[in-house]
Amino acid sequence: MIELDLDVEDLVGMRFAVSPLMETVMSLRIPLLPTYFVLQMPWWHRIHDDLAGLDMRPLTALVGIRRWVPDFLTPRPEVPVPDFEAELDLVRRTPPDKVVADIVRAHTGRPVPADLRLGEPARLRDQIADLLRDYWEVALAPYWTRMRGVLEADMLYRARQFTRGGARLLFADLHPAVRWQDGMLRLDIPAIDYRADVTGRGLCLMPCLFVRGVAPPISADEPPALAYPARGIATLWETEPPRGGDAIVALIGRRKAALLGCLDRPASTTDLAGRLGITPGAVSQHLAVLHAAGLVTRARVGRTVLYARSDLGTRLVS
Repeated sequence: MIELDLDVEDLVGMRFAVSPLMETVMSLRIPLLPTYFVLQMPWWHRIHDDLAGLDMRPLTALVGIRRWVPDFLTPRPEVPVPDFEAELDLVRRTPPDKVVADIVRAHTGRPVPADLRLGEPARLRDQIADLLRDYWEVALAPYWTRMRGVLEADMLYRARQFTRGGARLLFADLHPAVRWQDGMLRLDIPAIDYRADVTGRGLCLMPCLFVRGVAPPISADEPPALAYPARGIATLWETEPPRGGDAIVALIGRRKAALLGCLDRPASTTDLAGRLGITPGAVSQHLAVLHAAGLVTRARVGRTVLYARSDLGTRLVS
């Protein structure tokens, strides 16, 4: 059980972020536990052959017996959507003694694999960073725009939940292992037991595509952060957009009906263009008409504009 004490200022200063490095590191668990990460397997099947020339053994060896990964590989983002290379630079600057301590802690319950040579921690750290960059470029970078769209859509949804109902509503459907009561955030996580005072350090919430449960730092000394399953993971690899009924197609046209069908969750123009197989410019034109008619809403998250069905649009689709 992890307990995080949050006061009023902590709640006001709570923020969301997306971490391309965390997605990269957490995805290393997929081939080790394919039956556990069923929703992510379409992605794995797409990239599996592309990894043939990459030595994955040191990377998969990082995953502990409880699916833990070393804390130094998932530094808390300082901006909403950091650059992958900037995050990787933080890994390269990790002190060697912390590299060893974090790897040993992640492998609590079994010996550290031989592929992780702890006798040369600085060299091991740099090797891991190089391999992570190679792995990112093959496995995640080609799909990152769409992945980021799903993650940013989740952040928008959570921000709206917090605006409507405060911390209680925000944490209510984050994950069954998360409970909020009287200024205490409790995380029911087996084998991790600590209590941390968040005051002055802030709490960062991070939607993640490659987790099923919640994933806080293993150590209480790390800056408070919590990765949780992003909404919409199951739709990430969809290519066929939902089809509108004949009546709505006759009313507003096939493309606009398809767009409304896709907007059961917030999405960017790039994401929608990929699902519909048309240009982002064409999507923007259709969205402008739908927005003017009050059928969709839009909100900016960082540099991205996300669209979602309005209540009127949902009633029309229904």
